[in-house]
Amino acid sequence: MAMGSLSDSDDDFNPEINTTPLVDVMLVLLIIFIITIPVINHSVKIDLPKAVSAPDDLKPENIQLSIDADGQIQWNGEYIEENQLAPRIATAAKKQPLPELHLFAERTTEYEKVAQVMAAAQAGGLTKIGFVTNPQAK
Repeated sequence: MAMGSLSDSDDDFNPEINTTPLVDVMLVLLIIFIITIPVINHSVKIDLPKAVSAPDDLKPENIQLSIDADGQIQWNGEYIEENQLAPRIATAAKKQPLPELHLFAERTTEYEKVAQVMAAAQAGGLTKIGFVTNPQAK
């Protein structure tokens, strides 16, 4: 039994696949790849300078500033008076890199006291202020 039809009618279905265009396209692609592969592998030797970078290990100092419910101020665990705060902030602001101020206030501390400390820090030159919280306290 033959696959093709022997009739000359144009309405008959022709099940044969014409592979000639497919072979032509594959040969053109083969020629393109043969031409381009040597161009891709061609390289120029360049002596680049060696760069050495040291990691930046300078981390800023952290100043722990606490305000309790009575308005008492602690500077790194040491109780200080209100009039001692501004000179300490000014001294800390002169350090390089600029230290970070970590501010912890108890939940019952008056906001006015916290705002005064923040204003003193900003006026003294400490611009990095972080708020420390205790999520366990209720």
